[in-house]
Amino acid sequence: MKKFPNAFVIILVAIIFGWILTFLIPKGTYQREFNPETEQTIVVPNSYTQQDAPHLSPFDLLLAIPRGIAERGSLIVLILLLGGCFYIIEKTGALNQGLNQLILLLKGKELLALITLTILFLAAGFTIAMQEEIIAMVPVLMLFGRSLGYNPLTILSATFGSATVGAAFSPFNVFGVVIAQQEAQLELLSGLEFRLTFLLIASLVWIVIVVQYARKHRVEKSTLVLNVNGLTKRSKLILSLLGITFGIVTYGLVSLGWGFEEMSACFFALGLVSGLIAKFGINKTTELYVGGFKEMIFACVIIGLANSISLVLSEGVIIDTIVHGLFSPLKNVPPSVSAVLMMFSQSILHFPIPSYSGQAILTMPILTPLSDLIGLSRQVTVLAYQYGTITMDLIVPTNGALMAVIALAGVKYNDWIKFIIKPVLIIFAIAAVAILIGIQIGYQ
Repeated sequence: MKKFPNAFVIILVAIIFGWILTFLIPKGTYQREFNPETEQTIVVPNSYTQQDAPHLSPFDLLLAIPRGIAERGSLIVLILLLGGCFYIIEKTGALNQGLNQLILLLKGKELLALITLTILFLAAGFTIAMQEEIIAMVPVLMLFGRSLGYNPLTILSATFGSATVGAAFSPFNVFGVVIAQQEAQLELLSGLEFRLTFLLIASLVWIVIVVQYARKHRVEKSTLVLNVNGLTKRSKLILSLLGITFGIVTYGLVSLGWGFEEMSACFFALGLVSGLIAKFGINKTTELYVGGFKEMIFACVIIGLANSISLVLSEGVIIDTIVHGLFSPLKNVPPSVSAVLMMFSQSILHFPIPSYSGQAILTMPILTPLSDLIGLSRQVTVLAYQYGTITMDLIVPTNGALMAVIALAGVKYNDWIKFIIKPVLIIFAIAAVAILIGIQIGYQ
């Protein structure tokens, strides 16, 4: 094939394929009930039954497109406002001046810069599960990478890849570990030391992977010389406000329970203030904001389309059937084999369910009694879920953030898969070892 389909085409094909599956896979559901203590709707174990339900019409398939985009409204708003904010800051010259000074500082220390970047995004992953927030940063990150002689795949692995690995092995990923432990009726953040140990191991291995690839695939450095005399006072103020905003947002996510809307508000304000500091005036500042929106539109559409896939499978009433088919056979094998297979079953399930928090709510009530039945620790069951599910964010085309990031970086999906498949297999090997050790030591 001379030209591999772009992200838009890939996801459209996946939506149609998902619609076809709704005619081939038996329809069925688990019973669900509302838990007033946790204020969540939970799945009732052993309640799966097949049922008759009407098939989705071709028009229902078309409706899934706008509905999928609309359901991701809060995230799309965040990406648009983040993109507008960074676009304004870029136009003030502060970003380029800052990059210029950073490059001068790191001249001859490109490897140190890459390792530092990787560690920063690993930290962002295991603390706040950063992923979608990276989308708006991609243009700046690509510029930074080229100035140091690193190609897009190197920078993507050091940023998006690192954040995903950090989130997968995190002891306190709110959207993954905390929800899964809550559904498994475990003490929240329990088993911290074991997870921290394997977070460190996975992080060190990932850094080695990134560095080895970078050394073998250096590219010619691009020239970025804007102001060798240093940052202007305005640029210093704008970059300081950028750092302060990231600090406020991180605190809000970790301590105040913030979501996308609160983050959007902070970056919207930062963009306006930055434009005014640069003396653009309110008219030009808002016009630049719109210019930033245009840069992010493709990424926003990709995220919405990816959501349409799970919407089709859900409305086609086959999601629960897929869950039942993947996990029911596990009761017939030894606990150690069952745990590893559970991890890979969670990985497969992540294709139709790109939300790993949603996947935890769906699967943990089913897997918790199953693990008790076969003598498997609930803590190990949570490990199998988090390792198997979150790591797959590096691969699944239903992950809108992944598809948006690689599209903005100018990387084709097939090229990304060729690059990332070996590192992902290495990470899965570490995860499998962690699970098997957990079983041997009676990890609770």
